[in-house]
Amino acid sequence: MSDEILVTASSGNVFADLGINNAEKTLAKAKIANRICELINERQLTLSTASELLGISEEKISRLISGLLQEFDSDQLFQFLNYLDQDIEIVIKPKSPKSKYGEINIVY
Repeated sequence: MSDEILVTASSGNVFADLGINNAEKTLAKAKIANRICELINERQLTLSTASELLGISEEKISRLISGLLQEFDSDQLFQFLNYLDQDIEIVIKPKSPKSKYGEINIVY
């Protein structure tokens, strides 16, 4: 028996590593949702208050917080950030020569 542990380097995107379609978009949505959750927590909003502020049901807030993002598109997540008093700036630039494809990066 070998004590050797097999390690595979990550691409930096867990969704791509798992072979999920649209991995860049999925990671971007997850990062946006994470920021929304941070803002909700920083403001100590209840589900009820967050629901009123974002204009969605408490059940949807719970799914958002749990990372169940299939029902949310990027535009809706951007709108939630606006409702939480956040500005959104989208910068489009040529891809890095090191990248095979263009990337979606979320920075906050």
